[in-house]
Parts: sequence; C-alpha cells; structure tokens
Amino acid sequence: MVKLNNNWDELLKDEFQKEYYLKLRGFLKSEYENYRIFPSMYDIFNALKYTDYNEVKVVILGQDPYHEIGQAHGLCFSVLDNVSYPASLKNIFKELTNDLNLPYPKTGNLTKWAKQGVLLLNTVLTVREHYANSHKNRGWEIFTNKVIELLNQKNDLIIFVLWGRDAKEKSALITNPNHLILTAAHPSPLSAYNGFFGCKHFSKINEILVKNNKTPIDWSL
Repeated sequence: MVKLNNNWDELLKDEFQKEYYLKLRGFLKSEYENYRIFPSMYDIFNALKYTDYNEVKVVILGQDPYHEIGQAHGLCFSVLDNVSYPASLKNIFKELTNDLNLPYPKTGNLTKWAKQGVLLLNTVLTVREHYANSHKNRGWEIFTNKVIELLNQKNDLIIFVLWGRDAKEKSALITNPNHLILTAAHPSPLSAYNGFFGCKHFSKINEILVKNNKTPIDWSL
C-alpha cells in the first residue's frame, strides 16, 4: 500500500486499485527483483511526498528518471548530494544562474524547491539501469496524467513548466484558464540551444507568483 502521508493519499487512493496500476505493480516487482531499477522503491513517489496537493504552486515535468547508479531519488532533474550533475541539470543551473544572477548551485539536490511548492514530476517514475525509457508505456503515464488532471481541477493558480516535446504534449491536459503554461526546449545538450537558454523561466515564475500574491520560490541551492 502506497502511503504519501498528505492529501495525495485521498486523491489517488482509487488510482492505486485500478487494473492498470496493479499490472504496473506486478511488472515493477519483477523488475526490482531481477534488475537494478532507479530510483529505490522507497523513493519512487518522493515528488508527491515532498509537495502536497494543496501546496503546489509550480509543476516542472520531466520524462523518466536518471538511469545511472546513485543519481535518481524521485524528483525530476534532481540528484542526491555529492553526485555529479547530469548534463540536463548543468544546463538548468546555467540558465538559473544567468537568469537570476545566483551563484552556481553547490548541490544538484532539488528537494529545497519541492518543499516550497515546486512539484518535480517525471511522467514515468522508474527506469532500468543504463536503459532510458525502459519503463515507458507500462502504465506510469496513465498515473501521472491523473496527477496532472487533479492539479488542473484546482482553481488556485499553478504554473506548469513544460520543457521539450514530451512535456509540451501534456498541455492538452491543462485546460483550466486559472493556470499558466511556460514552454521551452528541453535542457538536454541536444536541444538546450534551441530556446531553453534564455527562456528566463525562473524569474518569470517568481514574477507571476508575486503578481498573484504568492510567495516567490527561493531558487538558490
């Protein structure tokens, strides 16, 4: 039984009983028994554990977790303390420091953002070591679409940050006019120069929050 210990438990309790999720759980049981899977099974739902439904101000959507040892811990783009920064995270930090004139982050652990209302959600929550997208189309997308749909139902402003084609496709789920969507290229080295660098999303998010009488995010790390 998944326990998130906040409002997500009630909102998602039916989802955890659905046939697709039970099938996904069976698949994951086999995967964790036979391969090295990231993140740890205890960290799969950290994005939802750290950022309660009622506290979400910003959603940053990732794809699937980092697939090398020691990196993923359940928050998109984030790595644990003392882990070298993957390429996409380096580019995020490059944009962050240029946008807000902040010192370069001392850690790649984004838990501080999550605890301020930034939901760092991957659309697929697990991956097999060395194999990107290895858990794609197994059911996670149905689950995370439900999370987005539940957030869309909130009348309080949420800023959805969609980087890259896969994330932008989720804009179809965000129909509530109270919410705002920011889009840019993915921060991957393959695409960051196509419009991620210079997007100034970090300052834009804070401007929007302040304008709506909400506390801005302290992005420093």
